[in-house]
Amino acid sequence: MEIAKSIFYFLLAGVCEIGGGYLVWLWLREGKSIWLALMGGIILCLYGVIPTLQPASAPFGRVYAAYGGIFVVLSILWGWHIDKVIPDKVDLIGGTICLAGVLVIMYWPRG
Repeated sequence: MEIAKSIFYFLLAGVCEIGGGYLVWLWLREGKSIWLALMGGIILCLYGVIPTLQPASAPFGRVYAAYGGIFVVLSILWGWHIDKVIPDKVDLIGGTICLAGVLVIMYWPRG
């Protein structure tokens, strides 16, 4: 159950970081409403809080190192579903390597 909660928090943080950044992107790069940027800023602040919900036994550096791999995979998925950029073989290989890194860094048994 602890691993499931941890993965949920990683996914939630990723959606907040990518989604918040995307709203700011829309404002700056595509001339959308400033309100999108303000909502994006609020969501990005929420992203900063979510990783603190990871297990107390996981130190800051480990959490953020593992989160980096989740961020990579979510970014590929975001690009695919939102920007309609189909991941190629290299994207999929890189994403798989990143997920393997997450599993080792965050969930490999330590002695």
